[in-house]
Amino acid sequence: MPTPLEPLPFETEASERDLTLMAQQLGRTMRGVHSIARRCACGAPAVVRTAPRLPDGSPFPTSLYLTLPSMVEACSRLEARGLLAEWTAELEGNEELQESYARAHERYLERRAELGSAEEIEGVSAGGMPTRVKCLHAVVGQALAEGPGVNPFGDRALEMAASDTTIEQCRCEVTPAMLEEEGA
Repeated sequence: MPTPLEPLPFETEASERDLTLMAQQLGRTMRGVHSIARRCACGAPAVVRTAPRLPDGSPFPTSLYLTLPSMVEACSRLEARGLLAEWTAELEGNEELQESYARAHERYLERRAELGSAEEIEGVSAGGMPTRVKCLHAVVGQALAEGPGVNPFGDRALEMAASDTTIEQCRCEVTPAMLEEEGA
């Protein structure tokens, strides 16, 4: 039996206010919410942790889901620059990077297994791991939830996005304090 992972360092319970904020962040209601894996400096959800099987029975592989609008936008801008293809090519030629990214993939699977299983997605993590870089939103979600040193491409993307956004500085249009003032 594998050694259990240390708890996620920033994980907190998800409240009704969090669900309301995430619906505003994403323009839709989140399903299968287990917890908030990381928050913005203002307290708004930044990364949500979701169950591997949604309430309707659908499998859901992305268990660490980036919701913070400034981070989502930063990831989209980096992806639009063509970095995914560049980083995938780099990955193919770098054994040390392959090993690091494979460890991130395994950790993602272990972390999701803490919440249950869905045989349809067994062995499938997120973001293209472990053989390609497909979705920065997923790898950044893991990097923010786990902390530095777990996902090399998530760490790299956060470093590149730091001039536009960081988790330590709020850029939210709607914050928990604003919802509180509105009585939500």
